[in-house]
Amino acid sequence: MTRKKVKLAYISNDSARKATFKKRKKGLLKKVSELSTLCGIDACAIIFSPYDSQPEVWPSPLGVQRVLSQFKKMPEMEQSKKMVNQDSFLRQRIAKANEQLKKQRKDNREKEITQVMFQSLTGKALLNLNMMDLNDLGRLIEQNLKEICKRMETLNNGASTHNSSNYGVVKNNGEASQQQVDKSSGFDQMSMEAMQKQQWLLELMNPQEHMGFGGEEIMYPFGESSHSTLWSNPFYP
Repeated sequence: MTRKKVKLAYISNDSARKATFKKRKKGLLKKVSELSTLCGIDACAIIFSPYDSQPEVWPSPLGVQRVLSQFKKMPEMEQSKKMVNQDSFLRQRIAKANEQLKKQRKDNREKEITQVMFQSLTGKALLNLNMMDLNDLGRLIEQNLKEICKRMETLNNGASTHNSSNYGVVKNNGEASQQQVDKSSGFDQMSMEAMQKQQWLLELMNPQEHMGFGGEEIMYPFGESSHSTLWSNPFYP
């Protein structure tokens, strides 16, 4: 169950005001004790009320006197530097609330003009706008155009850097490819020379292929074509 927000206003009912005083006084003294214990600082509290004949002090009269003596030893400027009363506290709260309200109005105005800008892009006429609205709209459009131009410039610079790096890579790859081609050409030339030398050696080892012995018919001198003609010569028995 959530707690109900208390309205900060004077309580006109006497019994309710007295009950609230006792309850909040107890809580205040408890918070001062916790602050002193957790943070290791000297703190005191003096509470005057119409319900008690003597003021209530914490932690003790001697402890209050010690803290007050330390406070009085400080320069006057330091004493009043962070000192607030009810009026000053309320003025600080009002000033803070006014700053928040001003900021919220500014945000709402920017959102309103942004919506008008998008409506104008869809073709809606700007007939109901006054001079202040038109000035705010022009300022917003100019701001958006500057952001777009800045973004485009950033993207173009990034693309130029990327293309330069790619050109260097392509150039290096081209040089490496040319070296591989030159190396391959040299290798092919060496292989061709080795094959020619091997063919030459085979020709030296097998000369009959070029002398008519490789299964071809033997050519004899004097027009003789076979062994039978040699033995059938009439000059031999």
